[in-house]
Amino acid sequence: MRIAMPWKPMKILDLRLEFVELASHEAMPMNQLCERFGISRKTGYKWLQRYRSEGKPGLVNRPRTPLHISQRTPRRVEALLLQLRLEHPAWGARKLWHILTRRGITPVPAMSTITRILHRNGLIGLDGTQPSKPFRRFEHPVPNGLWQMDFKGWFRTLAAPCHPLTILDDHSRFDLCLEALANEQTLTVKVQLERVFERYGLPDTILTDNGSPWGSDRTHFYTPLTVWLMLLEVKVVHIRPYHPQTQGKEERFHRTLKKEVISTRQWRDLADCQRAFDEWRIVDNHDRPHESLSGDVPAEHYRPSLRSFPGPEPKQEYPSTAILRKVQQGGFISFRGVEYSVPKAFRGYQLRLIETGREGHFEVFFGRNLIKIIDIDKTEKVLPISPVRV
Repeated sequence: MRIAMPWKPMKILDLRLEFVELASHEAMPMNQLCERFGISRKTGYKWLQRYRSEGKPGLVNRPRTPLHISQRTPRRVEALLLQLRLEHPAWGARKLWHILTRRGITPVPAMSTITRILHRNGLIGLDGTQPSKPFRRFEHPVPNGLWQMDFKGWFRTLAAPCHPLTILDDHSRFDLCLEALANEQTLTVKVQLERVFERYGLPDTILTDNGSPWGSDRTHFYTPLTVWLMLLEVKVVHIRPYHPQTQGKEERFHRTLKKEVISTRQWRDLADCQRAFDEWRIVDNHDRPHESLSGDVPAEHYRPSLRSFPGPEPKQEYPSTAILRKVQQGGFISFRGVEYSVPKAFRGYQLRLIETGREGHFEVFFGRNLIKIIDIDKTEKVLPISPVRV
């Protein structure tokens, strides 16, 4: 006795799609194929006809309630709602409600009604019915005041590992960069930053974690990349160790990226990943409503920076009367016959010494950034100043 395969609500669309694709090949008699899927020949031909005339949206259940009932959501609105859900399977009732509202659709169903419509048509899972918990958010008051930059943990493709680099504007949640990179090396990141700076201008501050290539405890958090950003007068801020919630927007962005893109299939190579990233980035910036933006999309709140990118190799500028010392390869400067250690990331650059007013004490600057304080009257000359951490 053959046991019919049940069409579970969570998988109903996938099963219907598989059925019509197999039926379209005509490699198996229709009655045998219908038997394997546990449906009648009449139902099988119905789904095949709808699929040929309407595509995948035609596989969604149609309402049985008479349309003359005034309380019912109009068919055109329900059809649009189902189409949006098919295009964006991870979007729940709240985001879909914002989309319909933004498009001027009337009447817009209540969020509870949207949930019921999705559930009735097999387009919602357990995670889609869970209400989000409100929480307090920090938001920078203006665009480009603070960018958050990080790598989303690497994952395998059939050809090579992929290291996604992401950069978000804190104020608008605008995705400035989503690149599928082959590694996390300084030069690789610098090339991407140059492209971002050329298009969007310079931010005031960039927030990163304490990993490579952003910063290192062993070098007082200074790396060649942070030094280059300091040359551009971009302030680099590191999160406190063991406090990843400081980059909350970036962490949430990474979770969504993994759920909606990375975890959806096996990727061939970096180019395959990048094509998907580019398409998803457009949707995230221009189509996805954000609760934190009152239902707006990031593109409505973002504006390019007025600070233009001066080029990849900006020059150091100091007053002609400044006391300057060049950092040697060993990571030190010479002053009044004594060598003072400084972070090796500054090798080859000029540092400025300014007397503090306290006898024997000098502040050491790189541009406008205080690097350390030296006391020429003591044997121990190193008083390091680490970059700002939050």
